Amino acid sequence: MRVTPFVLMLGIAASTMSVPVAGQRADDQIRPQSVSLVQKGEGLLAAGKYTEADDALEAALVADPKNRKAFVVMAKVAARQKLYGQAIRFTNRALLLEPTDREALKVQGEAMVEAGATARAKDVLTKLQKVCVPGCPEAVALNASIQRGPTLASNKPATDVKKN
Repeated sequence: MRVTPFVLMLGIAASTMSVPVAGQRADDQIRPQSVSLVQKGEGLLAAGKYTEADDALEAALVADPKNRKAFVVMAKVAARQKLYGQAIRFTNRALLLEPTDREALKVQGEAMVEAGATARAKDVLTKLQKVCVPGCPEAVALNASIQRGPTLASNKPATDVKKN
């Protein structure tokens, strides 16, 4: 008899606690609508329609904020528009979701090279070489970008020397 009120209070407390729902999505499952919008964004990027690609990719992130592929493709769009700082920020968000995403590391390193941060790009290359097998295409491409250097510097017009 003395235990009954205690058991009732314990039952009420237990019934008010939150319980994980069996129908929740796993972190690695991306909504199909988001996946299709990323594919649309990739097609628009390939066609050179950067604004439309950015719109499709933002819609993909609204549909599923855990779609790291959308962040990586948005970084590619930003890099094509020569917005290297923005590209680095997008890849950082993708790497928060999956720190070993090889494509995100490659895009981030290439954006750093173009921004002139070659030392940081070499650090990214080191990370990339740790997560992939020797000779993986992402590491090879990033290494080639680092060796080539920023294309922005090579596209600057030569200054004319004035003759007196």
